[in-house]
Amino acid sequence: MRRVVNRVLVVEDNRALLRTLEAAMSARFPEVRACRTVAEARQHVAGWTPDLVVLDFMLPDGDARAVLDLTELREPAPVVVAVSGEAGPTESFELAQRGVRAFLPKPLTLDELEAAIELAISAAPDLEPYLRQTAGHRPLREVTDEVRDVLINETLARAGGSRRAAARSLATSRQLLQYLLRQRQG
Repeated sequence: MRRVVNRVLVVEDNRALLRTLEAAMSARFPEVRACRTVAEARQHVAGWTPDLVVLDFMLPDGDARAVLDLTELREPAPVVVAVSGEAGPTESFELAQRGVRAFLPKPLTLDELEAAIELAISAAPDLEPYLRQTAGHRPLREVTDEVRDVLINETLARAGGSRRAAARSLATSRQLLQYLLRQRQG
């Protein structure tokens, strides 16, 4: 299922690059907000959930991890594409572990960014690395329940609360989805 993107947050401390990224995103997406710091990002996401975040790794008052802390518990969770001229392999790996779908080194072209965004919003993330880390640490039933709950919550949020649309996206019946929701509450 291709992710629908309407709201985009661009976080980049370089003014010229920020203007370029904001203009490029505004040409494609209906609502784009741009900022240069973690503090500004905090103000933007208060009461507003982006569908996509284009995120520089190093910022004047922190780094991408601080912005991810602000967005990772949103429902639905935004797709994140990170860019950096300073992050190394360790940071790139950590960002991937935190759900960043694509990482581009600077300097980058708008075509490279567009390709990364397209891949990030159309391809499902690889769950295997997360599940490998969980193996032996948590019971299978617990992991299965958590994966199911996250899938249901995210799909319902993306479907605007419509159980029919969520069931269609999950390739299941609305009755089964309603049963799972009731079972979770009881």
